[in-house]
Amino acid sequence: MKTGPIWQALVDRLDQMQEAGQRADFWLRDDDAIEPTAALHRLLDLTDRFSVPLTLAVIPAHTDARLERCLAGRRDISIAVHGWSHENHAPPGEKRQELGGHRPGGTVSEELRAGYARLKALFPASFVPLLVPPWNRIDTDIAAGLGGIGFRALSVFGPEASGKAAALLRPGLQIINTHVDVIDWHGTRGCRDHVQIVRDILTRVEQVAKGGGTVGILTHHLVHDENVWVFLSKLFETTATHPACRWRNVSDLIGR
Repeated sequence: MKTGPIWQALVDRLDQMQEAGQRADFWLRDDDAIEPTAALHRLLDLTDRFSVPLTLAVIPAHTDARLERCLAGRRDISIAVHGWSHENHAPPGEKRQELGGHRPGGTVSEELRAGYARLKALFPASFVPLLVPPWNRIDTDIAAGLGGIGFRALSVFGPEASGKAAALLRPGLQIINTHVDVIDWHGTRGCRDHVQIVRDILTRVEQVAKGGGTVGILTHHLVHDENVWVFLSKLFETTATHPACRWRNVSDLIGR
């Protein structure tokens, strides 16, 4: 397999882990799914080609049976709850947030309860009790009530060992984060530089090798440019068959 220096660095690190009897668990989370689109079909076909399990964070208020029919019969697809309507309720000047303290807690909890029930009914075979907050932000008081709704896990962005993640941790609630984002949200809003993305993956792999955990890759199929598709194809080609790398279904990670 021909590869550039940065990709070879990833292969070399995985080779070292294999020799040491270690493995890195990767998982893929894609946000903002609503309906079948050309981009979604491309993502589904790509992950299927490399046998990479896919977690789709679906917006409950805006989805319907069309997405269910699109995913019917596909293997290794998990459906997570992506808030309720992905609507910003923060005032101007604050970071966007749907699941914040800007509304009565009971209102937010009822929306999450409705979203949980809706997706569980639409996708009975692939639904997982995982909440993915829009914009990766959730108020700690809202997080405290997730277990009562039925959620067993929460996924935001960043190391699980960080103070931010620790503040969200509650008995019976597992934190399963993503750690590497492929999109340059504050610049081009296209794909980040491939070298920088792989460096971030290598950094996370080192953290996993030392302290456990997973390597969570975050994508947003609706905004992918061609460079994102090229990157994902190369990532899967490099890792999917490597003995020191396992792409995991998030349902296997919940309760682990």
